[in-house]
Amino acid sequence: KFFTIAPEVAVRKAVSKSGYKLEDIEAFELNEAFAAVGFYNTHLLGIDEIKVNKYGGAVALGHPLGCSGARILCTLCSVLEQENLTLGCAGICNGGGGATAMVIRKPKQL
Repeated sequence: KFFTIAPEVAVRKAVSKSGYKLEDIEAFELNEAFAAVGFYNTHLLGIDEIKVNKYGGAVALGHPLGCSGARILCTLCSVLEQENLTLGCAGICNGGGGATAMVIRKPKQL
């Protein structure tokens, strides 16, 4: 019933536990089990659409069975590197009302 909005809760918790604020995050990858998931969670979080799924979401890139989390995390790492950004957050609904999110920070070059 609530799996489509669950990433919003997980993203807020992950960002809060990381010590950052939503405004600090430069890129978000939100899984699109359905096209509305990314759109609606962007709205619920109040984040700028330009920061979300910069290279396309699951609708454009695919929704690989059993490895969607790996796909969004790898895409987020690519976005941070190629766009010269530092902070990103990935969020995904697990089905059944659960969700997982992770904040990643690209290390400074040595």
